[in-house]
Amino acid sequence: MENNGELRYKRAKERVAALKSFYSNLAAYCIVIPILAYLNFRTTSFPWVVFPALGWGIGLIGHWFCTIGYNPILGKNWEEQKIREYMESDRI
Repeated sequence: MENNGELRYKRAKERVAALKSFYSNLAAYCIVIPILAYLNFRTTSFPWVVFPALGWGIGLIGHWFCTIGYNPILGKNWEEQKIREYMESDRI
């Protein structure tokens, strides 16, 4: 029973760390992209700021999916299923 509590605590701590990492990434995005936009519109007429905004935005969406545990390609709980499969297998 105590081992189960430790495992739940470890998983909760990992999820909080992932959430904290995502929020840090989001905060950096919200600070850096407007600065880049300001520099872009002060220096040139070509809107190059859309490229880092879109690239980082796509990465941010991917980070969010990892944070909430959603994987559109491999499906939900794919990693846990594979871990269980390898733990039960003798070929490790």
